[in-house]
Amino acid sequence: MNLSNLKTECKLGEDSRRQFKVDVKNANSLAAEMAAFANCEGGDIYIGISDNGGLEGISMNDLGRINQLISNAASQLIRSPLNVSTQNIALENGRVAVKLTVPKGLDKPYFDKNGIIWLKCGSDKRKINSKEELKRVYQSVNQFHADELPTKAGLEKLDKLRFRDFLKDYYQQEFPETNSALLNLLQNLNLASSEGRLNLAGLLLFAENPEWIKPQFIIKAIRYPGNEIHSSRFIDSEDFVGPLDKVFKESLSFITRNLFKVQSKESINYPGSPEIPQAVFEELLVNALSHRDYLISAPIRLFIFDNRIEIVSPGHLPNNLTVDKIKAGNSNIRNPIMVSFIAKGILPYRGLGSGIKRALDNWSRIEFKDDRDGCLFTATIYRDLQAADTLVRNKYGKSSDVIEETATPGYSEGLESSREGSETAGYFTTEPKKTSEKIVAILKNDPYATIAMLAGELNLTTRAVEKQLSALKASNRIRRVGAKKNGFWNVIS
Repeated sequence: MNLSNLKTECKLGEDSRRQFKVDVKNANSLAAEMAAFANCEGGDIYIGISDNGGLEGISMNDLGRINQLISNAASQLIRSPLNVSTQNIALENGRVAVKLTVPKGLDKPYFDKNGIIWLKCGSDKRKINSKEELKRVYQSVNQFHADELPTKAGLEKLDKLRFRDFLKDYYQQEFPETNSALLNLLQNLNLASSEGRLNLAGLLLFAENPEWIKPQFIIKAIRYPGNEIHSSRFIDSEDFVGPLDKVFKESLSFITRNLFKVQSKESINYPGSPEIPQAVFEELLVNALSHRDYLISAPIRLFIFDNRIEIVSPGHLPNNLTVDKIKAGNSNIRNPIMVSFIAKGILPYRGLGSGIKRALDNWSRIEFKDDRDGCLFTATIYRDLQAADTLVRNKYGKSSDVIEETATPGYSEGLESSREGSETAGYFTTEPKKTSEKIVAILKNDPYATIAMLAGELNLTTRAVEKQLSALKASNRIRRVGAKKNGFWNVIS
């Protein structure tokens, strides 16, 4: 660094990576400052610079004293010792400034001589004052992971059918016959703690009702009219709870039912293709569920607007990851136990670091925001409805007959009101084909269709399908013949 560079740095003022000191005389205070930098992203301490960026400098007589003080603070007053570097910059007044560089720590957390852990907070520092913050520091250096935390759930909370099916499908192993054998297996799979309770990974992956124990680890979804959040107006809203695979499937169905579909030249019973490929949301939802920060007691939030879809996850990108790095395929596993089981087929996981790239390959109009101050990571998928309309018009010479709205009642009214004067007004049909008629058409072709198959075909939740089937049975449109598991559907003319 030369004098010109130093002047530029001084003009920028203090922040979380840059600090000014006219002089240093207290080694303990300096050690606390260096520990705070090392416990975060590292930074520079400029000695001989006033708080307002003035180039005061220090005398050559004080330089030896300050270098000795820096050495003592870094090697003897911090645990573990830090390897810092210094650089002297000559000033125009004949004095010098010292640039003290503190690297990002590799052996976090760093303590001062009193056993206090310090963190940078803007241009200042503060003590760690909660268990969650301490856990997050250990998590950042892979000494601790949130998904291994024990919960209050005993083995009675395990969804035995779900876990049995997983054991058969992946390990070709039968469900243990005794509770002691079951506990031993869960502990060997890193799904239970030594105290005999499910850890967070075991709870979220295989418990029957994980939201009873951890009600904050869910997805809250809402569809707003227009492009802004409303305090009281919404079109569709739902909270998704249950094991991770159920939360994933129902959240994906919520998104797809609130998208529009291009109906090419297939039959009228064909559900059509979503305006944005489903693979985009598969990748981003898997990413949110597997890599969110489970030390933060908050849900994942899913917002759908006319012009975009937002998936907001608690926790910023871990360690040194940046948006550019994740776009390039770099990754850092925050919840290794959960990711290892997700990769075994629980969710459509296709490889470490490839999800973001795959989503961008399918749809380039995605923006990522890493909010480190707010501790949030947001993926924003922008809709391109006008381009879709142009594509359909060029291919078919019309749009309203080939674009199908699959959203809930009231959706088109809110959409049209937000698009007054737009070239795309009238782009969507206002009387979509009813879901009940689609179900009847599918059951005519396949009387053995299951609720899960219907939900997947129509991009609905299983609960929504069950309601439709109940209504159809009540109106004598269909009836069930035979047992629930082995029977079939009879469509009544």
